[in-house]
Amino acid sequence: MLPTLLPFVLLFLTSPGHVSAQQCRLKAGFQAYPTGNPAQTPFTVSSSPTSTGTSPQPSASASSANATAFSYGTDIIRGVNLGGWFVLEPWITPSIFENTNNTNIVDEYTFGQMQSSDVALSALKAHWETWITEDDFKDIKAAGLNHVRIPLGFWSVPMTSADSNYTTSVSPFISGAWPYLLQALDWANENGLHVLLDLHGAPGSQNGFDNSGERGSANWANNDTNIPRTLDVIRYIAGQVSEKVNIIELLNEPAGWVSSIDTAIGPYWQDGYSTVREATGTGVQVMIGDAFLGVQNWENFLMPPAAENVIMDYHQYQIFNYDQLELSEAQHINYSCQFIDSLVPYAKSNLNTITGEWSTAITDCAKWLNGRNVGARWDGTFASGEPTFGNCTGWTGNMSTFSDDYKTFLRQYWEAQVQIGESIQGWIYWTWKVRV
Repeated sequence: MLPTLLPFVLLFLTSPGHVSAQQCRLKAGFQAYPTGNPAQTPFTVSSSPTSTGTSPQPSASASSANATAFSYGTDIIRGVNLGGWFVLEPWITPSIFENTNNTNIVDEYTFGQMQSSDVALSALKAHWETWITEDDFKDIKAAGLNHVRIPLGFWSVPMTSADSNYTTSVSPFISGAWPYLLQALDWANENGLHVLLDLHGAPGSQNGFDNSGERGSANWANNDTNIPRTLDVIRYIAGQVSEKVNIIELLNEPAGWVSSIDTAIGPYWQDGYSTVREATGTGVQVMIGDAFLGVQNWENFLMPPAAENVIMDYHQYQIFNYDQLELSEAQHINYSCQFIDSLVPYAKSNLNTITGEWSTAITDCAKWLNGRNVGARWDGTFASGEPTFGNCTGWTGNMSTFSDDYKTFLRQYWEAQVQIGESIQGWIYWTWKVRV
C-alpha cells in the first residue's frame, strides 16, 4: 500500500485557538501558535500531502546548500521526525521485512545478517530513494513546520581507518545511505527547513530497541570500544556536515535504566559535546537526552559558561506500560499536561528543552509497534496473563475506521501535547509517515 501521512489526522486538524481551558490548564483564548513573531507561521495545508514519486540516486559529492540561522531559545521549534528512512523500524515499513520471507529478520542488523548483502542493499536503495522525496520536504514546509529530525545509524557513516583508531567495520549492517543523507540535507535547506541530525543507533545498541538497529540487549556501554567508536562517529558527522545542519543529537534514547549506561551516559554527553565543539566551534547546537531518567537528573549539567548552545531532548509516549494504557482519553490529556510542571522550570533554569518525540497514540495496536512478530498489550497478544483493554479495530491504521469521537479526541490530544512544546522551546512529532 502507499504510505499514509500521520499528519493527515494531526497536522491538518490543527489551527490556532482550539485548545480549551481545561486542557493543560490553559487560559481562555489561548492560541497554539503565537502571533507576535511573523516568522512563526501557523500551519497551513499543502495541496499535495502525500508524495509517492521516486528520486534519482544521489551522487556521493558533498551537499551544496548550507543551513540557515535559527533563533534557538527565542523562536519555537516546530518539527517532525523522518522516522524509518535511514533506520528501519518494522512497524513503520512492515512490507520491507515481509518481503524477506524470513520471520527472523526483525531489525536492520538481522536484515543484513540473514540475507545476501546484494539483496539487502538493493532493497535498501529502493527504500532510500522513495520513502522520503523532495516533495515531502515541500509538504513539511507547507504545513508550517520549521524543523526536521533525521535519525541516522552509525553504520551509515562512511568512516575509514583514517577517521578512527577503532574498527570501522559495520558488518552485518548494510552501509550506503550517506549520499542519500547529503541529498536530504540539501532538500531541507533548499526548502527553508532546519535539520536536527540524530544519531539513532550506536555500536552495541544503546537501548536494545529495534529503532537502534539491533533488537535485544543494550550493550553499548559493555566494552571499551563502543563508546569511543561512537565519539568518532560524532566527530566525523560534525566535521562533514556541521554547515548543513543546525543541531547534532549525540545519541537517541540511551537506556538509563541499564546500570552500565546510567554510569556512562553523563561522561558521554560531556565528551560528545567537546567532540562537536572541537570539530566545528560553537555554531551548531548540541542535543542530549534525559536517558529516561527525567530532566531533573540533569540539573546544572552542561550549563554556561562551561558549555553553550545545548538542548535537552525529552520524549513522551503513553502506550508502553499497562498503567498508561488503562487511562481514559481525558486522563491521557491530563497525564500529558503534568509534564509542563517539570519541563518548564527545567527549561527556564537549565537547558533549552524540546519534546523531540511524541505521538497521539493511546494504544500499542499498530502492527509490530513492539517489534516484528510481537503483539499488542491492548488486545492481549503481547503477553498472556496480563490485562487487556479491547479489540484493536478502529484505533490504528487508516483513519476511515476511526469514529468521530475518536477523531475529536485526537485533535484535543494533539493540541494538548503541542501546548507542552510551545511552553518550552519546541516540539517534534513522531513520525511523518508510516506504511499501513
